[in-house]
Amino acid sequence: MLQLTKPLILASNSPRRQQLLREAGFEFTVKVKDTNEDFPNTMPAIEVPAFLALKKAEAFKEELDDQIILTADTIVVVENDILNKPKDAIEASLMLKKLSGRQHQVITGVCVMTKEGTQNFVDIANVFFRELTNQEIEYYIKTCKPFDKAGAYGVQDFIGMVGIPRMEGSYFTVMGLPVHRVYDALQPFFKIQ
Repeated sequence: MLQLTKPLILASNSPRRQQLLREAGFEFTVKVKDTNEDFPNTMPAIEVPAFLALKKAEAFKEELDDQIILTADTIVVVENDILNKPKDAIEASLMLKKLSGRQHQVITGVCVMTKEGTQNFVDIANVFFRELTNQEIEYYIKTCKPFDKAGAYGVQDFIGMVGIPRMEGSYFTVMGLPVHRVYDALQPFFKIQ
């Protein structure tokens, strides 16, 4: 395990973020606070994930003691439209049809907050989907129920495996946590062995 000088708190219920942080060798506690995820309509899409990640971290500001708070938020952007989490199978199907045969961006914002300061940044990946058939979309929604995923898909799921021939950027950013950037941000807190 990577040793840090302060306890690390991951403020996310995402099983994928927890898995990635664990597999990267970090020990952490999960603690989540309900946060309003509204953002100004006029805000450029590229700024939204960092804005929301900071909002999630600031929910802990009052009780911030000697810990590191790590938050993240991921959005999918196609033709300047932000695709959030679908509310049902119909919306998921519409999102996947919109992504089918096209390129889109996945933008993950991250916030690392301590008493001493805050780092807030985004990482971007360009993802290319091949044309998806209606049967593939229906099968995916039925078997994987992607209602907790921005853009209605997980890159690690069936639709990502069969539908994404290439991407530019980090696979882990698309999964929801740019581990390479998080590692860099946490380096000042590594214990010297």
